[in-house]
Amino acid sequence: MIGVDLPIDYTIQRFEQVAENVDMVLDTIGGDMQERSWKVLKKGGLLASVVQQPDAEKAKKFGVRGAFVWVQPNGNELAEIAALIDSGNLKVVLDRILPLSEARRAHELSQSGHGRGKIVLRVKED
Repeated sequence: MIGVDLPIDYTIQRFEQVAENVDMVLDTIGGDMQERSWKVLKKGGLLASVVQQPDAEKAKKFGVRGAFVWVQPNGNELAEIAALIDSGNLKVVLDRILPLSEARRAHELSQSGHGRGKIVLRVKED
């Protein structure tokens, strides 16, 4: 069971001042956030990133592993996820829904790292 031992409010504290000796960091932001993540891992830990390849030299320096996770869409898996959402077994947290014409703004918001859920682009008006 995966759970939260200690919630960290990134708006008032830096995670690396609170977290230590963790097994894995899942980096979804990259840049400075990835750089700050190295020191919270325990020896043998894993820094997995979905945005940029972790630096192999840094991984070696900290005695951990780094991995770039590349995901490809899979129709069957997406259908399974949709079924979980429809059944109420998976909850999706939405930050906001924007029209397609505001795609640039949506991208800027997602890159800010301060979202509290998914940003959805509405392609077609109802």
